[in-house]
Amino acid sequence: MIRPERLTASFNGNFVVFLIGMRINQPLKIHKWLPVVTAMPRMIKELYQQPTLGFLHAETWFGRTTIMVQYWRSMEQLLAYAKIREAEHLPAWQAFNKAIGTNGSVGIWHETYAISAGQYENVYVNMPPFGLGRAGTLQAATGRRQSAADRLRGDANQESDNAT
Repeated sequence: MIRPERLTASFNGNFVVFLIGMRINQPLKIHKWLPVVTAMPRMIKELYQQPTLGFLHAETWFGRTTIMVQYWRSMEQLLAYAKIREAEHLPAWQAFNKAIGTNGSVGIWHETYAISAGQYENVYVNMPPFGLGRAGTLQAATGRRQSAADRLRGDANQESDNAT
């Protein structure tokens, strides 16, 4: 549902933004990149089914280089998930290293950002709930939330009723 109003998202406390993706370097080697492509949906399904792991939400964009933006409650929870032997991630990572390693057929990457309360800002206009707006709480971007500078000052975070 598209929300035509001007909105901003807030989050109660700190959170983590995890960017992860892959790049198909050798498109004809489907047997190399297809297992990588199919591993992430299994992980995301698992994460949505187990909210205690700390995963909040993800958005994905597809192309030769694919990117997924994930939101997590904490760095500790993100790092812990990566090491759970019974979870989807560790076996997929081990399979990638065995089948592909550094042969150049498929690139993978990630960047991790620990976000402190009041150290972020955002705005959404004519958008469905998206990104942090899905992981956090959407509110009208008016008054003390009107401008990016106001939102970064933290005034908006102090006056909002945040939910995780």
